[in-house]
Amino acid sequence: MEWRHSSSPCPKKFRVQKSAGKVLASIFWDQDSILLLDYLLTINVEYYLSLLVQLKDILKEKRHGKVTKGFLFLHDNALAHHALATQKKLAYLGFQCLDHPPHSPYLAPSPPPVPLTEKQLKGSHFSSNAEVIAAAETWFDGQPSKFFLSGLQKSEQRAKKYIELHGEYVE
Repeated sequence: MEWRHSSSPCPKKFRVQKSAGKVLASIFWDQDSILLLDYLLTINVEYYLSLLVQLKDILKEKRHGKVTKGFLFLHDNALAHHALATQKKLAYLGFQCLDHPPHSPYLAPSPPPVPLTEKQLKGSHFSSNAEVIAAAETWFDGQPSKFFLSGLQKSEQRAKKYIELHGEYVE
């Protein structure tokens, strides 16, 4: 129902275009570039374990000779990330995990790529998930290597600040 004068015209209704659904991106990156970028609608432990195996193979291939002391691995507290099967697989693959402090959204493990990608794509209309994926990959491909290095440095600075403040609020 509407409140309007009987002689006033009816308001026009706009037709809403259906947009693409949500796409979950699993992004594994280091100081030089994106190592593995995978898209899925939902994530579970089995899927995440398969991604870890793929990541290990990619690291052997792309970073062969650069890695001498092993791999430090940081991810958030998602259920698939801290499941017992995941912890065992990480140990088996030789990843040394850095603990993500509980209740610390200010220490998100992946500060640069995700929020910036969302900002770049905001306001764009995509008719399919494939278009969203293509736009995100084009944006990632256009980033210089210093972009990823600065992201790791920002994470390190925030972690140090978190430690100095004994877990208090950090921005």
